[in-house]
Amino acid sequence: METGDGGKLDEAVAYNKAAWDERVALHVDSAYYDNESFKAGRNALRSFERDEVGDVTGKTLCHLQCHFGQDTLSWARLGASVVGLDFSEAAVDAARDLAAELDLEAEFVCSNVYDAVGALGSRQFDIVYTGIGALCWLPDIPRWAQACAELVAPGATFYLAEMHPITEVMADEDLVAVNDYFPSREGTRMEGPGSYADWAAPTENNTTYEWTHPVSEVIGALLDAGLQLELFHEHDFTLFERWRFLVVGEDFIWRMPADRPRLPLLYSIRMTKPV
Repeated sequence: METGDGGKLDEAVAYNKAAWDERVALHVDSAYYDNESFKAGRNALRSFERDEVGDVTGKTLCHLQCHFGQDTLSWARLGASVVGLDFSEAAVDAARDLAAELDLEAEFVCSNVYDAVGALGSRQFDIVYTGIGALCWLPDIPRWAQACAELVAPGATFYLAEMHPITEVMADEDLVAVNDYFPSREGTRMEGPGSYADWAAPTENNTTYEWTHPVSEVIGALLDAGLQLELFHEHDFTLFERWRFLVVGEDFIWRMPADRPRLPLLYSIRMTKPV
C-alpha cells in the first residue's frame, strides 16, 4: 500500500494505489462495511482490539493506513483525539466526509506510511494503531517500523492487529502450501476483479502486488526500532471469507469449521516506547 524505492517497486505501488483509489467508493457502499449501521452508532473495532489497547479517553491516537476511516472514527467515539493517515486521496476524502457527516472531531492526512513522520509534523502520540490487512501492501518492514516508532511518544503504546501471514501461504480448500512464507523483495503479483468486500464487483484496476511478512520479521523490526514487546497473541478467527469453507458467526467473525484443525488467522502485538 506504500511507496517503494524506485523502479519495479514504484511500479508495483502505482498499481496498488490505482486499485485502492478505485475501490474506496465500492467499500463505502458495500454490505461488508455496512456504513449505514456505522453511522447509526456501531463501533467498527473488534472487541479484542478494544480490550488490548485499553481505555483511550483523552488520549491522542494515530491510525496508519486508515482507509476511509471507520476504525479511526470508532476510536474517536471511544474518546480518543484521532488522526488517520492513508496514501489514497480518495480514501482520505471519504474519511473526511464521513467524519463531517457524523460531526466527529478527526484529522485525516494523505501520505504514504514511510513519510508519515514528516506528513504529521513530527508529532508523537499516546497510541499508534495500525493493521487489519495493512502490512501485505508494504515492501519494506524495517522502514515501516522505524516510522511507527518515531510516532510513539516516550512511555506510550504501539498496537498492531493483523492478518496472520500463514493464511497467505495456503491454497484454497486443501490448505496446501503454495506461496512462500518468507518474503521476496519483488512481491507477488495478483490479478483479479472485485475486492474482499464484494468479490463479484466489476473493477478496472485489477493488478496488485502483495508482500508476505513473517511474524518474526514484524516483531524483530519493531524491536530494532526501539520498541519493547508487551503482548503478542494469535487468534483463531479472521474478518473476511479468506477461504470458502470458513464459517461466519452472528458477530461477523469467520472461523474454521468444526471438522478442520484450528489455525492462527489473526495476530496482535502491543509494544511500548521506553521513557
